[in-house]
Amino acid sequence: MNGEATAPSPTRPPAASRFVAFSPSRVWTLATATVTQLVRMKILVFLLVFAAVVVAAGFVFPVMNPEQQLKLLKDVSFGALQIFAIVIAIVSTALLLPRDLEDRTLYTILSKPVPRVEYLIGKLLGVLLLIGGGLFVMDAVLSAVLWMRQNMVLDAAIHSLEHENKATPENIAAQTAAVAKQGLTWALHAGVLAIFLKAAVVSALALLISCFASTTLFTIVTTFCLAIVGHGQQMLREYFFHGFSAVGEKAASSALAIICPDLGVFDIVENIIKGAQPSGADLLHMTFMALLYVVGYVAVAHLVFVEKEL
Repeated sequence: MNGEATAPSPTRPPAASRFVAFSPSRVWTLATATVTQLVRMKILVFLLVFAAVVVAAGFVFPVMNPEQQLKLLKDVSFGALQIFAIVIAIVSTALLLPRDLEDRTLYTILSKPVPRVEYLIGKLLGVLLLIGGGLFVMDAVLSAVLWMRQNMVLDAAIHSLEHENKATPENIAAQTAAVAKQGLTWALHAGVLAIFLKAAVVSALALLISCFASTTLFTIVTTFCLAIVGHGQQMLREYFFHGFSAVGEKAASSALAIICPDLGVFDIVENIIKGAQPSGADLLHMTFMALLYVVGYVAVAHLVFVEKEL
């Protein structure tokens, strides 16, 4: 009757009271769709360029010392790996939300209904799948080239010892150990893992910034600046917090690490290039810190995104 409020249907609760359970399958669907979306950014071209750079570093640059040749190959390759991971993490994540808004894909997704937290997690997971797949391919290329080059330089070194009549068992063993230290070891893959964890943190940070940024350019520039600061946190602490009390220095360092991720935690690549072997404790610490940053940034991003007017 007129003037009477219409009672909600007993079989369908009001929209405000509906609860949508978290669905891993929806997150996975969003992640795979994001990978397909990002592949259009011509990432395969970058992989081909990387393969060319690795081959050039392994076979073109003439270095007399065999260990220096292998070190140069790893140095150039890891540099390309880090550039790939950080650039893709920032640019691809920064483009996702604005592009979905522009194409009105976001409205279609959220009207399913898909909780906004699932949307954010799915998009971030898609970026990480893309970065992880790219790093896996490049790791395989680097491992193959490094293994071939390692055998070549070792054969050349032994041949040189034989030519100089110095091919004693002790000299051959010493040369083999020196080449093996700079050659293919499990530490190479640990370095790739460290790069992936760093990229995951940077990508989550970019996702957070994109939730409140007004433009894509702002997200990219701000995330790049914070990534640079994150790499130099140790230097900043030594310069700005010098003279603080122990409690004050710890509090200031913690505040800085919350505002800007301490990416120095993941910088083990330089030691790996020199032949060092990271410990299991180091890898666990890096993984824990990466998870802590990613979960924290996604949680804050969700709080911001829920209040965002679309």
